[in-house]
Amino acid sequence: MFTGIVSSIAVIKSVRESGGIKTFEICFEEGFTEHLEIGASVAVDGVCLTVTEILSARLVKFDVMLQSLIITTLNELTVGKKVNVERAAKDGAEIGGHPLSGHIDFSTKISAISQHESNYCIRFELPHMWKSYVFAKGYIAINGASLTVSDVSKSEGWFEVWLIPETRRATTFELKSIEDKVNIEIERGTQVVVDTVRDTIKETLGPLMPLFEQFLIENGTDVDSIAHNTTKSLSKTL
Repeated sequence: MFTGIVSSIAVIKSVRESGGIKTFEICFEEGFTEHLEIGASVAVDGVCLTVTEILSARLVKFDVMLQSLIITTLNELTVGKKVNVERAAKDGAEIGGHPLSGHIDFSTKISAISQHESNYCIRFELPHMWKSYVFAKGYIAINGASLTVSDVSKSEGWFEVWLIPETRRATTFELKSIEDKVNIEIERGTQVVVDTVRDTIKETLGPLMPLFEQFLIENGTDVDSIAHNTTKSLSKTL
């Protein structure tokens, strides 16, 4: 498990491919690899990778399988690229962001970047199949960083996050440009509740479900919003 708080920035030093597997040698900041062992997990741009070889005090090797290369942005990494990194959380560690698995759901493109004084706003494309799980004020993990969605338009297919100076300093987001892709991990609690509420409503209403959905739309809401509000209500009671 990871906390969503990026520890530091690392640099890709070597990329090799053989038999559908890509091997990365990554150079970390001094001290990052202390007590790191073969088999340990490290989140690289939000993707949980397993240490396969420790080459030096700062240089570590990772193998990435085809499925991860297809779903994530790791297949686009080249020598010299900088990535967000985080060590796996230890038992009892403070969760400064929100719990992450390091299993990416999808990658998406940056569609707009704007700056307002010291704040950065980045807009991302929101694929249709994932829009049910993204809500304003909800958590989302982008390249391994736990962030809060500031605004979302499901009809237009985008969501936005704002970055404070500290987040910009500690991550690679300021190096990104429009059309660059990032890795997204949705918040698991939201996904579970949204799916459960939607399935329960569908089973209860049966053939009346389309009429109910139309009624909700006419009243400025939808099933996903009901599920999201349920998620927030549950979180307040726990």
